[in-house]
Amino acid sequence: MTGSITTKKGRPHYYIVLNYLDENGKRKRPTINTYIPIKGGNKRAAKEKLKEVLFEYEFQKLDFSRKDEMFVDFMKEWLDNLQFSIEPTTYDGYKLILERKVIPFFQPKRLKLKDVTPEHIQMFVRYHIESVSANTVRKYLTNISKCFDSAVRQNIIAFNPVKRIDLPKKQKYTGAKFYNERLIEQLLTISKGDPLEIVILLAVFYGLRRSECLGIKWSAIDFENGTIAIKHTVVNSSREYRKDSTKNNSSNTVIPLAKGIANRLEAWRAEQAYHKHLQPNDYIDEGYVCTQFDGSLIKPNYVSQHFKKLLARNGMPHIRFHDLRHSSAGYLKYLGFDLKDIQTWLRHGDIGTTMNIYVNLDMTAKTKIADRLDACIASFGV
Repeated sequence: MTGSITTKKGRPHYYIVLNYLDENGKRKRPTINTYIPIKGGNKRAAKEKLKEVLFEYEFQKLDFSRKDEMFVDFMKEWLDNLQFSIEPTTYDGYKLILERKVIPFFQPKRLKLKDVTPEHIQMFVRYHIESVSANTVRKYLTNISKCFDSAVRQNIIAFNPVKRIDLPKKQKYTGAKFYNERLIEQLLTISKGDPLEIVILLAVFYGLRRSECLGIKWSAIDFENGTIAIKHTVVNSSREYRKDSTKNNSSNTVIPLAKGIANRLEAWRAEQAYHKHLQPNDYIDEGYVCTQFDGSLIKPNYVSQHFKKLLARNGMPHIRFHDLRHSSAGYLKYLGFDLKDIQTWLRHGDIGTTMNIYVNLDMTAKTKIADRLDACIASFGV
């Protein structure tokens, strides 16, 4: 096998042209985009890329028995095998992306696995970047890349084409909203007696995630020693999924049970017992804290939907339920706790997560200052 570096009219990158005979003796001259710019004296870098590609094709023993396998068929097979090695919720996420975004794009092209090039992947990016954010496209590419990695490990293809494209620039999420101390207090007031009262209380006070609030069982609460063990979650997937683990190791922990929280939980446990007495044959008792009045577990989707309605019904600014976790961080900052204290309380595995919240909180404070200054300047007729 030989190869050379070339350019194409009107194209900004160097290209590699390979020259070899396939297993049937037929000459092949595939062209590969290096995505190395022509401008800037990058010809040496392009030649190094040629050496790398030649090595991959020449010395990696590929499985030619699968040379005609269709890309979409391989992807479906990979997805089927994947469900036995990852969490059900993760699998459902992969399946949703592949079935709704990736396969519909590639199916009409009828590409064989070995024929998918970086240019095809770049076309996929250009197609979707018009309708969704760069971060969402990068999520799509992550799934596609893992599929190609599997093909490389099985020696079906020489390289992963996703790793040879220009990724869309990652965007920092700035859409999170926060409730200040006044709005938090107002929320706690309007939620009294609501089906989400306990869920909201736990989210605000402890900064718990939705899945963690719903996963708390009475057996995890030690009223005598004043602790709550966060070790069980309830999350959404194509079916409801409950598991005895949390998002990460730092989330799986024991937190102190504040006196006020303990009193409200004791009162709620008594209410549950009362409802169970009223409907002895129909009451569902699975040991969960956050339940409906018939004892059934509050579903994750219900939390998000009902929370939105609760805010709208009481004329409060719209935020996501998860934003209560950020609001909890803001409340802690308002009370004077530092970055490390907040990381510990919210159980962030990475302090960078806490710092990002801090940045948004600081920007909120700066915006308030700017508005006040603007009003003052306006009063002077400037």
